Amino acid sequence: MEYEFIKTETRDNVLIVTMHDPPTRNSLGVDMSREMNEALDKFEADPDQRVLLLTGTEPSFCSGANVRGFNRRIEERDQQAQAQGEPEPLPWGKMETRYAKHRTSEEGAAFLPLRLHELQKPSIAAVNGHAYGVGMGVALACDIRIAAEKARFSEAFVRMGLIPGDGSCWQLPRLIGLSNTLMLQYTGDSVDGNEAYRMGLVSKVVPDDDIMEAGLELATRLAQGPTQSLSLIKYLVHKSLEGGLQESLQIAHVAQEQARKTDDHREAVQAFLEKRRPEFKGR
Repeated sequence: MEYEFIKTETRDNVLIVTMHDPPTRNSLGVDMSREMNEALDKFEADPDQRVLLLTGTEPSFCSGANVRGFNRRIEERDQQAQAQGEPEPLPWGKMETRYAKHRTSEEGAAFLPLRLHELQKPSIAAVNGHAYGVGMGVALACDIRIAAEKARFSEAFVRMGLIPGDGSCWQLPRLIGLSNTLMLQYTGDSVDGNEAYRMGLVSKVVPDDDIMEAGLELATRLAQGPTQSLSLIKYLVHKSLEGGLQESLQIAHVAQEQARKTDDHREAVQAFLEKRRPEFKGR
């Protein structure tokens, strides 16, 4: 299928998705988000597409949210506030009141990181340039991040007087700790690929020209593995973030029983006995 704001390609069981809106440096708007979600639905349903590799059209990974329409929404809110004529409460109290009344459909650009986080197949972000705001959130939502040296990561929301509304308040403290998280989110400062690696934001940093080769090499390696097991590993890791060791071990026991019933486990045992390399099928 032809998309307008993304490009897709399959190589060796790897789905390569490229965010593609050059005039906005691949900013994430409603239309791109819709296309991404559609592509991810098809990816998850296709057994021949076993790993996701996500990147952006040069020179950017994803520059953040598409700000078209921001001014209109500001004007609408100003009109509502003037009509109500109520005193302004402090931020936390106002937040608690609004949250108690809030309902959301979990759709749109802000929830794309959640969709990526919940993918039942491995995902890799090859960050080739700017990953700002929700663009950084998209990268954080992938299982593994590889960065070019020129990559730039920024929690840029504060620069627009906003908050990180893309899940990075959940992701970042688990990756880089509380102090580093608040430093990035309070300031909106950007860090390059090498600094991102030092902080633990990315697993690997490579020369700029090698970013896609490195990303595809890892993605192909994972695609050749027992992807049923990889999916269960991801499930177990996510669940273990929410509970204690005992609960994690109990979940692992159930997952292991499921893994033992896969064709890939049978193939791995047979290959070991025959002293050959296993040929996994992802079943």
